[in-house]
Amino acid sequence: MRDDNQNQPPEPEGNGPNPWIKSLMVWGGVFLGLLLVVSMLGGGGQSAGTSLLYSDFKEKVAEGEIKSVEISDERITGVTKDNETFSTIPVRSDTTLTTLLEQNGVEFSGKEPDNGGLLLYTLANLLPFLLLIGIAFFFLRQMQKGGGAGGAMGFGKSKAKMLTEKQGRVTFEDVAGIDEAREELEEIVEFLKDPSRFSKLGGQIPKGALLVGSPGTGKTLLARAIAGEAGVPFFTISGSDFVEMFVGVGASRVRDMFEQAKKNAPCIVFIDEIDAVGRSRGHGLGNSNDEREQTLNQLLVEMDGFEANEGIIIIAATNRPDVLDPALLRPGRFDRQVVVPVPDIDGREKILAVHMRKLPLAPDVNPRTIARGTPGFSGADLANLCNEAALLAARRNKRLVAMQEFEDAKDKVMMGAERRSMVMTEDEKKMTAYHEAGHALVSLNEPASDPIHKATIIPRGRALGMVMRLPERDNYSYHRDKMHANLAVAMGGRVAEEIIFGHDKVSSGASGDIQYATDLARNMVTKWGMSDKLGPLQYEQSQEGYLGMGQTARTMSGAETNRLIDEEIKRLVEEGLKRATDVLTDQEDKLHLLAQAMLEYETLTGDEIDQLMKDGKIDRPDEPKGPVSVSQPGGSTVPKAGKKFGGSGEGAPAGA
Repeated sequence: MRDDNQNQPPEPEGNGPNPWIKSLMVWGGVFLGLLLVVSMLGGGGQSAGTSLLYSDFKEKVAEGEIKSVEISDERITGVTKDNETFSTIPVRSDTTLTTLLEQNGVEFSGKEPDNGGLLLYTLANLLPFLLLIGIAFFFLRQMQKGGGAGGAMGFGKSKAKMLTEKQGRVTFEDVAGIDEAREELEEIVEFLKDPSRFSKLGGQIPKGALLVGSPGTGKTLLARAIAGEAGVPFFTISGSDFVEMFVGVGASRVRDMFEQAKKNAPCIVFIDEIDAVGRSRGHGLGNSNDEREQTLNQLLVEMDGFEANEGIIIIAATNRPDVLDPALLRPGRFDRQVVVPVPDIDGREKILAVHMRKLPLAPDVNPRTIARGTPGFSGADLANLCNEAALLAARRNKRLVAMQEFEDAKDKVMMGAERRSMVMTEDEKKMTAYHEAGHALVSLNEPASDPIHKATIIPRGRALGMVMRLPERDNYSYHRDKMHANLAVAMGGRVAEEIIFGHDKVSSGASGDIQYATDLARNMVTKWGMSDKLGPLQYEQSQEGYLGMGQTARTMSGAETNRLIDEEIKRLVEEGLKRATDVLTDQEDKLHLLAQAMLEYETLTGDEIDQLMKDGKIDRPDEPKGPVSVSQPGGSTVPKAGKKFGGSGEGAPAGA
């Protein structure tokens, strides 16, 4: 492979208004109501009439215009001889008012203090502060709800959700290709449906099952199928949902989750990505009060502690079983570890059949052929393949999804999307063609190498060109001869550039090939014991670092050992380089032929490359036949010929 070196908030669910807007409207209504009550009551406590200055009031008394008054500490109200009402605010230091009233024959009386008015006055002054406190309380409550808290101070409430049939019922009929894992979990469903069938023979219901497998193999789908089949309450939660920014929240949520589960027993609790909370203890940077470890400790106690949790089955999923705490994996907590593997060819065919139910298929679609050409694909990869095929058919305005769409979708998933709009000079195209021809020719001459599926010089993904090889069958282990063949194939592109264009014209396009070859050689020496000098020992291993950061360390760190390791890695890569050089030097004419054919047709299938090597031409009936002369870099000519897509190859992606 030649590398390319070019370097609004979500809408609320449902049709109703946003809950935040509803709450703000309620609080706004309460505030306006309080203002209205204060204004009404405050106005009712005061007498209607003209407001007078205290000095004007005394003048009117002296002139004999006042008929009667009522005196209180806060206000003086009264009636004039013309029967008009008035009010004024008294001056408390004035002691001559009663004498003046008596001298002018004014009827006067006292009034008890108005405590209600004082209360309303105080309330009116406190109302803005009460409103601010209410708004702060409202926002705090909403934030806590957003964090999974059930109430105003409910940080420790569990975020587990009960799965209902409204969310899309999945059954074991929707799970294909992983029969052994499905059988293990079907037994748990049978336990729940008819426990007496097992208990009369002394068997006990399993307390937990751990689903282990690579990403995309169907672990979560299996759990949803159990929920659909069991007919009991099913709680689902993610491992990361336990841990919050506050210390002690995770352990509290674990307790609350099991309290809910006890109330609904028998039931199933599914914890997805349990490695987020179940990692081995001791990586807390010396902090014995680590929040994650507290959460794990509480989970261990709840699963199998002093108090038994009868009728609660814990199902968890992870793709990192190597980092889980040993106490979590023992029988009594997770009684079963169910491996969910990448499907084999029969499994892939069944998975494709499930996903193809929803597609309008053309008669030429054969799931077995597609399964044979997609080794190493997980269930999620196959679902994506079917989806990409349907999208391609829609883009081409077809009513049915044909085999051609599945082949094109497979190439897109394996090799990346084509970048036909990328502008490359003729020199770059020629160098890419010889680079990929070098890979392909070395692959044809290495018996242990996988067959070529397709070779292209159309830029795909991050690569300027690619040779995709697929094995003839599913591989579960790799032999030394195949690894040496892969090293030679990886070096083929760089060697071809050097032979054709010269040492000074070698490009940086082989960087990915060099990285692949170096990593493969390092694993052969340090992990797989394939070096005669160093013997069958492991010299490197992955370690779980602080805060979950993985790192690779050499277990034997002597200077002499490290020097030998580096020498052996270099020797293996240089042996692959020499093998590629021998092949391409001896068959330089075929290298020219293959490169010129790739320049003409851009993409060649494995069958077409084989035909070109045997007959010196490619037969594609929809294009003109016969050899066509094209120039070599050295000025000579080689024949090239007509077009047609050949059949696709078989096996797991192993592109070079």
